[in-house]
Amino acid sequence: MYKVFDSHFHIIDPAYPLVVNQGFTPDFFTVEQYRAELADMGVEPVGGAVVSGSFQGFDQSYFAGALGKLGEGFVGVTQLDPATPDEEILKLDELGIRAIRFNLFRGLSATLEEIEEQGRRVRELCDWKTELYLDASQMDDEFVALVLRMPGVSIDHLGMRKGGADVLKRFVAAGVPVRVTGFGRIDYTREEAAKLISELYAENPQALMFGSDLPSTRASKRFDIDDIELICDAVGRDHAQEVLCDNGVTWYLGEK
Repeated sequence: MYKVFDSHFHIIDPAYPLVVNQGFTPDFFTVEQYRAELADMGVEPVGGAVVSGSFQGFDQSYFAGALGKLGEGFVGVTQLDPATPDEEILKLDELGIRAIRFNLFRGLSATLEEIEEQGRRVRELCDWKTELYLDASQMDDEFVALVLRMPGVSIDHLGMRKGGADVLKRFVAAGVPVRVTGFGRIDYTREEAAKLISELYAENPQALMFGSDLPSTRASKRFDIDDIELICDAVGRDHAQEVLCDNGVTWYLGEK
């Protein structure tokens, strides 16, 4: 049995609205299905972060149901309309939201100024973090500088594309966490992903966080226990618990 903190997964409940993104609408994936799928693999989530996908837009309604069912140890990561008033953000914080996400990879665009303004706003208001879903290989010097100067920023899915490895190494060396997720969607072979994880871990063992990415929407391969085995082999089984659980707990559930 693997105990994990699942730092990135989605709940897609039929009781709540969805929006079409780039012609795609996902299948439903409930809390009950999430727990059952992990249990069948011998994986026990001690907590995690349920993340708003592109197909959920700025809807916040599903978080109450998802976090209520998931229970203690689970938090939310939302996409936020810039016009959202402070009072609504504080209500979301009370609900268990702990981060704002910018989905730059799926067409939900934002300028660097908007990312910094919104990220700093929620940080100052309720100490939320900022998550970036992007192509690390396309980040220019201005974007890299933004990530390095902003507090509480992390990167999704190993930066997605080849060519971003050197940028990721700069980030983790500076304490910017990278999510070890999405092996069915990243532009690395499994051997290349294992090598990258090993190199990033060598730079900073506290900067890698496991995520299942379930239900692996639009990915070529659904998350499986083999992905956990890959992580264990890449960082060494004696150290795997840091990546699988400890770092995520510290990032999301540590002192606000």
